Amino acid sequence: MNKKNLKKFQEILQERRNTILQNKDSISEQSVVLDPDDLPDEVDLATSETDQAINLKLRDRERFLLQKIEKALRKIENGEYGECEACGDEIGIKRLEARPVTDLCIQCKEEQEKAERIFADD
Repeated sequence: MNKKNLKKFQEILQERRNTILQNKDSISEQSVVLDPDDLPDEVDLATSETDQAINLKLRDRERFLLQKIEKALRKIENGEYGECEACGDEIGIKRLEARPVTDLCIQCKEEQEKAERIFADD
């Protein structure tokens, strides 16, 4: 991969990382634990618990994505970005544009998904 593309992907990844870190602060502010005694009825309590569960799920997903972004940025620094971890082939630019954190080429990803479907059906 040429330096121009690497720089482009590095900027995309850094921008996504910054967005997640900014969102993390706002989600943390929203997920204040409410005392059940402060809520007038069971519906309010259930709504509050649902909101907290959703916020926790969002934080988990963002934390996982942030780890993948950090891994991709390290790969750029090490000169390994864009290489499939399964077969070692180069990952296509279109795939990286669609999913800059990917570590599998399209063929290996399809094989992985096929294996997962077979495993799920058993």
